[in-house]
Amino acid sequence: MSVNVRPVQSGDADAWRRLFREYGVFYETSFDDAQLDHVWGLLTTEGSGVDALVAEVGGAVVGIAHYRSHPDTFGTGRDWYLDDLFTDPGARGTGVASALIDRLKDLSRATGPGTLRWITAEDNATAQRVYDRLAKRTTWVTYETRA
Repeated sequence: MSVNVRPVQSGDADAWRRLFREYGVFYETSFDDAQLDHVWGLLTTEGSGVDALVAEVGGAVVGIAHYRSHPDTFGTGRDWYLDDLFTDPGARGTGVASALIDRLKDLSRATGPGTLRWITAEDNATAQRVYDRLAKRTTWVTYETRA
């Protein structure tokens, strides 16, 4: 099975909305239409600071990855952050997530030295098995607060 990874395009809107809604359900969050419109607007507006890749198998979009990049304060390159990664349940185990992350690694390498980072839920063991093969698990602890 061949996985094609490419930047998101305007024609991907329906597939993206379906996958992003399912991503929300996976994390016990529901996105209303206004939220979906907002995120889609970010992903499709040049210079918004957030970009997206999609993974296709047989011409169907089966995976999404949202990411951003910023100057690296510990080096001279850029840091990259994978915000969201989701694979259609029917395509899991086929290399879609790995292909999306590999493409992000390629994008980050092209900008010079830097780091690609992401987080996942502590109980998302399935994703962690993939991530443990692709990257080094860190000892950093994540905090968050709402403004």
